[in-house]
Amino acid sequence: MSHAIQLIVGLANPGQEYTHTRHNAGAWLVENIARSERMTLRPDGKFHGLHCLARLNHQACHLLIPTTFINLSGQAVQACANYLKIPPQQILIVHDDIDLPAGTIKLKFDGGDGGHNGLKDIIRHLNTKKFYRLRIGVGRPGKGKDVVDYVLHPPSKSDRQQIDDAMIPALNALPLLLQGEINKAMQTLHTEPPSTTSE
Repeated sequence: MSHAIQLIVGLANPGQEYTHTRHNAGAWLVENIARSERMTLRPDGKFHGLHCLARLNHQACHLLIPTTFINLSGQAVQACANYLKIPPQQILIVHDDIDLPAGTIKLKFDGGDGGHNGLKDIIRHLNTKKFYRLRIGVGRPGKGKDVVDYVLHPPSKSDRQQIDDAMIPALNALPLLLQGEINKAMQTLHTEPPSTTSE
């Protein structure tokens, strides 16, 4: 079962102080997409976020970065999906993941929230777990370190470089996602460097 992606959402906390923190990795990718297509994400009150309609490889796709705090992301996703009549199965949520090494990117459909408060709120608002997630590895905090504190701080210079490098295969996989070629997109993401792990 494959669905062409129509809405790509990059999770983030609003405000300048959070821009470079690990929790905003999802927004970094959506900003990259907009930049590569020379599109501008603009505030849209009805979507509780920054939005634009991009044309990627001649296919229309909505981009959204919620401007609610991460744990309220579902409000923005639900508002956008309802207004644009996009079913959950055609939504891709891009988010940071502490269970993956920095710079590893994985695509999955369905599943739990993995302790991510943004995903938790999206599942609650959409009333389903059946949507796509693009997990951007930001590395795990050291033993005994506070997870919340970790994701609300910028990654190290080398980790940020690995995350930025991982954006390239992610951007390359986008045309496949928009065509519903999900398995091919997974192969592209899971075999290209810098990803070194397999599931």
